[in-house]
Parts: sequence; structure tokens; C-alpha cells
Amino acid sequence: MNKPQESIQEYMNKYVKPIFDGLLCQILKVRPDDVIGWSINWLKKSQSQSQKQYQSYQSDEEEGKNNKQTTKSNAGFHEEFDKNEKFKQHVIEKTKDQIEKIKKKILNSFLFKVLDEQNLETVICAMEVKKFQAGDIVIRQGDDGNELYVIDEGELECTKKFPNKHQEQKLKTYLPGECFGELALLYNAPRAATIRATKPVVAFTLDRQTFDLYVKDVAIRKREQMEQIINTIDLLKSLDSYEKLQFCDVLEEKKYSKGEKVINQEEQGDTIYLIAEGELEAYKDGYQDKVYSYQSGDYFGELALLQNSPRQATIQAITDCTLYYCDFKSFTRLMGPLEQILRRNVARYKHQLQ
Repeated sequence: MNKPQESIQEYMNKYVKPIFDGLLCQILKVRPDDVIGWSINWLKKSQSQSQKQYQSYQSDEEEGKNNKQTTKSNAGFHEEFDKNEKFKQHVIEKTKDQIEKIKKKILNSFLFKVLDEQNLETVICAMEVKKFQAGDIVIRQGDDGNELYVIDEGELECTKKFPNKHQEQKLKTYLPGECFGELALLYNAPRAATIRATKPVVAFTLDRQTFDLYVKDVAIRKREQMEQIINTIDLLKSLDSYEKLQFCDVLEEKKYSKGEKVINQEEQGDTIYLIAEGELEAYKDGYQDKVYSYQSGDYFGELALLQNSPRQATIQAITDCTLYYCDFKSFTRLMGPLEQILRRNVARYKHQLQ
């Protein structure tokens, strides 16, 4: 009896959830008055593109192939393209130094961290260098998107026009190493915001076709996993889908064994930790017992950062733990408003450390 249920769940995760997650994400971004009509148009556009990709593949099938091949997973679909050379790989010649430079930059983004070496190499080969002057609009809100961008040099400003507001609202500043433009490719949706160069910019761009074949599926799966974890962290539950996607870029995962120390009292630190799984305790010199307990969904490490002081306690894993961490500069740059929440919550254990 369990097997059919597992098959339904597998089907939901692979085919249904990505579509409805994408639809919900875009509804919240665009906030159309006619939600039903807008949703129908969005789904039709997604269907049209999917049918074109499928028909292109189907028309190139060799005679005598087993019809079962048309039901292969997306991963198998991509393998067939490579195996039969149906997909004409986009290759732009680069020097060894350029390849290493691009690799270093794109691995800052979780979209590319999850790729294996072979697919990562294919993506790097397909990337093109583009330059923009200060004032140039790189992407415009509402336009169709066919490329994503990884910044090598320069600075850009992201703004968005919200319904019933006359002026665009600034969302964030993009700096070298960051990626943008991926949402339109992930969800076949119009550009959600406008991004202008505020300084001369050099960026690496990736075309939609290469992205669809080598990045999209694995990125969506990884994003879902990361979002599930982020949703367990009370501090981050209020973030919208776009903010969560951006936050995934700065998070690193690390596992600790029972009894292992994560931070030590009096050491300098610039890292904030989010607990995905496990339990930890804080100890302070002169105290025999713990001064604070942490569990899944908690965070720690912010006190030394907010007060620009050494770590005020030692924190040790009392079970095997999975933590996500990032430096505080990246945290506040992406999640500026959350700093006020952190400062307000300092009182939760500050008196115990005095």
C-alpha cells in the first residue's frame, strides 16, 4: 500500500510542486488584481515553452526508439541530448585564466555550487563576458528574461515598481560575485525588478538554453531543500521567496559531532550560525552549568557581532548537528531589516552572560 503513495509523492515533488511554487512566487511579486486571469496566462506561457522544448526533442528522435524514452526524467532527457548531440553546446573560447576566474565567481552562487564538475565545465564554456557602463539598464522589470548574470566587476542597483506607488523602490545593491536574473529562468516569468549599473560593470552571462539543460532542475531541487531549512529558522520565516533565494547564496553548511565546540569564549568572530538540526549549549567561564540551550530553528553568534566584542560564551554540540552559517557582513547586506530583530532579541540571554 505504501508504494503507490510514494509514487504520488514523488510525482508531486518532481512535476507539480515546482510549477505551483513558481506560480505562487510570481503572484506575490507581481500582485496582479486579476489573480486568476494572470495565473492562466502565466501557465499558458510556461506550457507553450515546455511544448516547444518537447516537440524539438521529439522531432529529432531516431526511428525505432522505444516510446518509453519520452517518459524519461529531466535528467535522462538531458543525457539523451548530450549522447545524441541533439543539443548544440554553446561554447565561447576562453583562456585558462578566464576559466578559473569565472569558476571562482560563479561558485559563490548556490545555483552553481550544486553542479558536478562535468556540468560546471559545460556551463563555464557557455558563459559570455559582457560589459556595461554606469547608467545602463541591464534588465528591466516586466521584460522576458533569457540570461542570468554573475558580476565580475562593478556595482548595480536593483529597484522595483510596486502597484499603486509612483516611484520605484530600491531593493538592494549587487556587488562582485553575486548572481542575478535567475528567477526569470527558473520560473519562466517576466523580470521581477529593474537592475541598473551604478558603476562600470563586467559580468559573465549564461543563456537560457544552457541554463535549462544543465542548471535549472538541480537548482530548483536544491532551492527547495534550502527553503525547507530556512523555513525552520524563526528569524527567517517572514522572508519572501526572492529574499530566501538570495539568502541561499551566502549560506554554507557544516556538520558538527556530539561534543564538538562550534565557538570558543573570548575568540573573535564574524559569523552567525543557524541551526538546521541538533541541539547545542552555551557555557561561560566560572559557570558549572549551561547558560543557554539551543535547538533546531535557533540561531547564535550575533551577540559578538552586534556589540563588536569577543565571543562571550563557548557553544558546544550536545548532539550531532547540521548548521548553516555566513559572515555577518553578508547577512546584514542582504537582510538589513533583520538586524533590528537581532538587536531586539539580544535580551533573550544577555542577562545570563553578565
